[in-house]
Amino acid sequence: MTEVNLRLSNKLEAPIRAEKNWPAVVVGSVFQTGLNLMRDLQQKGVRAHGVDCFAENVGFISRYGKSHLCPDPQTHPAEWVAFMKDLAQQFDQKPVFIAAADIFVSALGVHAAELADYYVFSPKSVAMQAMLTTKEKQYALAQAHGFPCPRSVYVQSNEELRTFAGAARFPCLLKPRQHQEWESLPLGNPLHGKKVVSGNTLEDLLTLYGYTEGFHRGVVAQEFVPGGDDTKYCYLSVYGKNATRLGHCVVREFRAYPLVFGSASIVEPVVDEEIAEICDNFLQKISYEGLCEIEVKRDPRDGKIFLIEVNPRFSGTGDCARFTGIDTGWLHYLDLIGQPVHPVKPTRFGFRHITLQRDLPSFPKYMGEKLLTFVGWIKSYTPPVVFWDMDWTDPLVTIKNLYRSVRGCVGNLLRYWRLR
Repeated sequence: MTEVNLRLSNKLEAPIRAEKNWPAVVVGSVFQTGLNLMRDLQQKGVRAHGVDCFAENVGFISRYGKSHLCPDPQTHPAEWVAFMKDLAQQFDQKPVFIAAADIFVSALGVHAAELADYYVFSPKSVAMQAMLTTKEKQYALAQAHGFPCPRSVYVQSNEELRTFAGAARFPCLLKPRQHQEWESLPLGNPLHGKKVVSGNTLEDLLTLYGYTEGFHRGVVAQEFVPGGDDTKYCYLSVYGKNATRLGHCVVREFRAYPLVFGSASIVEPVVDEEIAEICDNFLQKISYEGLCEIEVKRDPRDGKIFLIEVNPRFSGTGDCARFTGIDTGWLHYLDLIGQPVHPVKPTRFGFRHITLQRDLPSFPKYMGEKLLTFVGWIKSYTPPVVFWDMDWTDPLVTIKNLYRSVRGCVGNLLRYWRLR
């Protein structure tokens, strides 16, 4: 079947626009990731709203949807539930709820019974999704269902860390159970805001673990899978009722920020049936329903695939799927409201998806490590390209994102020159 025919067949599989009487959507998080989902659904005729407990997130200055400042569901859970109930009653029918940040995945998992009469979501999957937001549980679940993982242990003391290191192959990583645990550490703490740190010796790991004392005792200790950022891949998917896969694609990472251990800054869609099969088998085994991103790494020594992490929600890299022809957010919305949806396949390749706020600050780092030249960096922006955080139909947000991107790049360039 030709690419043109594939595109036409995909369009016939599901409605292309919402009808006036269809439910509104409430997106959990109006950070750029959630805002993109709001924009995508609103452009299809869905009334889009967002909730967030961080007033600085860009959804509050966007032209897309309506953003509501809510209580923090972690620190004020009762107030958050009351807020969400009051918000739902402002609509003429139960709105759909879709999470775009772990904090709201966790909150829905805890309060699903209280909110079931107010919102439409996947009741069979919310507990599983909440479990997958914590690193120690997602790795244990993956190992129990045969998903290849680097050796990972949840440790809560120096003694447990020493036991892990005694049989480990260095370098090793330490990760928080959830990203927000280290994000909430005091400014100046070396782990503040980090998703992962690495150590080459037991002493390194003990020092790093010491920074969590008095805050969060538990961390995940993990052996490092060798290879650069270009050995990482993401499986982007959406599963409907009865764990039916409605759409998926695989993207390859080219750069990340921070280097090696950070989130992808440039990805490109590829065909990789092995990765798709491994990830699909895992999600089928746990009867998964909803949106999911799985990051894996191919070990350059033997080509084996290993799990890096699972994001059981709409994600930043997941924004790329829409440009391949797999509009995961829209398919998930249709499935939740009971519209018939048939599985679709990606139809567009040969472009790069760029997260400017990560890629511009990463350039001086790659240059300093001699992993990238200025000419190579410019070539990576050769069209066709699409952006996660640049959309001139939403100028206030785009200008703010450009400022952040340039500031991060200039700051890292100055640090690089000072070190030289």
